[in-house]
Amino acid sequence: MIKGRRVLAVVPARGGSKGIPLKNLKEVGGLSLIAWVGKVIEQIPEIDRSVVSTDHEMIAQAAEAAGIDAPFRRPEELSGDRIGDLDVLRHALLTSEALDGLTYDIVLMLQPTSPLRQPEDVRACLIKLVEEKWDAVWTVSETDSKNHPLKQLKVESDGALNYYDATGSRIIARQQLGKLYHRNGVAYAISRECLLMQSSIKGEHTGAVIIEGQHISIDTPWDLALVDFILARKK
Repeated sequence: MIKGRRVLAVVPARGGSKGIPLKNLKEVGGLSLIAWVGKVIEQIPEIDRSVVSTDHEMIAQAAEAAGIDAPFRRPEELSGDRIGDLDVLRHALLTSEALDGLTYDIVLMLQPTSPLRQPEDVRACLIKLVEEKWDAVWTVSETDSKNHPLKQLKVESDGALNYYDATGSRIIARQQLGKLYHRNGVAYAISRECLLMQSSIKGEHTGAVIIEGQHISIDTPWDLALVDFILARKK
């Protein structure tokens, strides 16, 4: 609880990942991605309850072993690869409230695919949400200028190379590029009102916690290998 507001941590972890089958059970640094989330959750005292949203029994068992409750299973209609975070979080919130007989004021989404997250960054999201009265707060990282949208290219159907945005043709130095940020998947803190009334995980009034350094959100086997290497170096 934070300033009288109950916090529900939701760990979305379906079993049908296409890029890496059963991705959430893969190990980096000697622990599964699910276990890494559990290690962070146990260091955040503001979390009142943590649940996994999954359709897979092995993931549910791994979550419970990591200290994350698995009191329900995600229905099939919310388990496809085209289902957004909003529907998953709304289901987890309302189902948890019905099971627990109480209301949660804040939903904290912690995706297993960011095992390099630090508890202090997650707590910063919760604190900023409550103290500054945002609808939601996301963690973000600064985008490398090499990946700036104005430097992106596209190949047309006839093979011609063009700028994705024509403005890019006028960029001759990176100093001309303004700072941009991308979501890094470390944490999303969202008010109940934002999820249920605005039907959004971002809402009309959303703040950012900017995290320094590199944060890898795992989507591919290369990402897995890279995070495993980073954790080995830290040891």
